[in-house]
Amino acid sequence: MTTPSAAAPARLGTAVIGTGRPPWWAVALGGVVTVLVTVNLLSRGVLERMDLSVSEVVSDWGLRDSAAYWPVWVLTQAGGRVTILVVLLGLVGWIGWRRRSLLPVLRVLVALALLTAVVYAFKYGTGRTAPAYPGSFFHRDGASYPSGHVANAVLMWGVARWQAVQYGLPARAQRVLWALAVVGPVVTGVAMVALNFHWVTDALVGGAVGVVLLGVVHALDATLLSRSVRARGRRTAA
Repeated sequence: MTTPSAAAPARLGTAVIGTGRPPWWAVALGGVVTVLVTVNLLSRGVLERMDLSVSEVVSDWGLRDSAAYWPVWVLTQAGGRVTILVVLLGLVGWIGWRRRSLLPVLRVLVALALLTAVVYAFKYGTGRTAPAYPGSFFHRDGASYPSGHVANAVLMWGVARWQAVQYGLPARAQRVLWALAVVGPVVTGVAMVALNFHWVTDALVGGAVGVVLLGVVHALDATLLSRSVRARGRRTAA
């Protein structure tokens, strides 16, 4: 007889949506977009000129110096690490306690480690300055590219949705997390650009990187994490 963690996760309810694992073509597209946009920016191509034009427009809006600043800033927190981690800790903590499994927590930790390593490698590797700096430049003081908030929203809300579906949380919870996984990155990116915190390409590549990393976490889970947890459960049961 096996323990719950030794087998595939038993559902607590019915799945009403998919787990949100990106198809291979979406992961490949995310990688291609990341490479092409990065090369274009580093060669001072058309995308940099587009970024500068959009930044001039949103600067004229003056949202950062208006009463709209705080409402728009709140929207950026749909991709804030603290915001998402508070939700995730409650979610995976409850699931882990209910299922007596560390797998949900391991998935979050792996996703967080990959996100931090990859995003900051890009930030410090390219050194792109934020729109608040006078002009777009690439040097050691820049850390704007890509948007960590957008990448965070894609990856971590995606992981939250995945856990909610796989472990059969109530239908309402699954749908709420689906909405956050889909709408959260878009709202975050638009708000960041509207406040002139990030360039358009920062947000675009942040989303692309998030999709790639979500695919990587799903792949690591299928090939390593879930198998290791099930094997450990079987050894414990034996």
